[in-house]
Amino acid sequence: MNPSANGWIKKLLNLVSETMYSQTETDTFYINLKRAGFIYGSNIKVVLDIVKPFELSEEERCKTNLLLTFYYIYNKENPEEQFTKSLIRYYKSITDQKRSFFEDLFSDKSPDSLLEKIIHKRIHIDDNFISKSFNYFLINALLFVDVLGYQRFLKDENKIKDYVENLESALETIVFSVIENKTVKSEYDENLIKLFEDSIRYKNAELLTYNDAISIIDEPLEKLYVIDLVCMASWTDKIIDREEQDFLNQLKTDLNVDHTIIVRSVNDINLFYDEHKEEVAFLSSKNLAQSFYDNSSKVVSKLINRNSKRLIKELSESKEALYLLTQSTQRNLTDEEQKKIQTQLIDIFKSIPSLAIFMLPGGMLLLPLFIKFIPKLLPSAFDDNRIDDKD
Repeated sequence: MNPSANGWIKKLLNLVSETMYSQTETDTFYINLKRAGFIYGSNIKVVLDIVKPFELSEEERCKTNLLLTFYYIYNKENPEEQFTKSLIRYYKSITDQKRSFFEDLFSDKSPDSLLEKIIHKRIHIDDNFISKSFNYFLINALLFVDVLGYQRFLKDENKIKDYVENLESALETIVFSVIENKTVKSEYDENLIKLFEDSIRYKNAELLTYNDAISIIDEPLEKLYVIDLVCMASWTDKIIDREEQDFLNQLKTDLNVDHTIIVRSVNDINLFYDEHKEEVAFLSSKNLAQSFYDNSSKVVSKLINRNSKRLIKELSESKEALYLLTQSTQRNLTDEEQKKIQTQLIDIFKSIPSLAIFMLPGGMLLLPLFIKFIPKLLPSAFDDNRIDDKD
């Protein structure tokens, strides 16, 4: 199951149908969403280990977690409408067609294909691949708002867009209240503000007062989610100061939740960040350039691995490209040779749909990484070429 290839939703749903996944208690499922990182906007694994995540990128794990969470909610509500069509209708209901980046998708006649495109677009803060790679935050951190909206949609479709917009605005007000009340703001706080600001769907929505925001949060999952977001906002070097603790205590009272929920939420965020500090982008000490290089390297490496057979075939038919790539492992190519190899590779990319990403605006920036990784990931083809080169 490859969430970057066509048909992945149908394969995933077939896989899930063979498990006891939908019988999981809601609280347990939500806790597992946190452990997978979905609630925190950093997808470390796939919820309930339904899919082994080792060969998946964070983007692909996020797609999988989002779809699995929608499907879990769907099974709990047990509506008559087919899942895929129901979810597409939901997204159409909450989309502002005048401003939406979905508007070019809704002409797709295949429900599975359309839903795959919607989810792909939805998880990104910025759909431009290159600018996204330069950003610390690759994945939308407020996707659980979509899930809560879908839960409401299955119960009552009336004014569903207003519900999602108000819920998002309420979360924004409450979370930003925590950060603004901090005496000293750290780099973590600034990064978190940027993450939330970039993740907001309805950017022109009216900002609510704290009391108005609290009045909107009344469902059990909404309460758990807002508390977890507040704990994210309070977290700085595992220290929750007096002001933040006072805020959490007030939130406990305002939401009418048990104190154990607050304690568990604080413990969960501490444990998650302890275990995955180097994997969570906005906790990492790496600078922006290093983050871009690491993110891009992972993407390029994965694309080459997945398309290795096609690449070997295409490269074997282009002796000049194979020769230049081999030479690139032994010396720096001249400017003329660089231009030649770029031209050769672009022709190859045209024949392999998965590699079309390098033909997007800015994609040429990744070609040096592609040239660097091919000899390492396709050793047999290049070893043969080196032997021929010596003859």
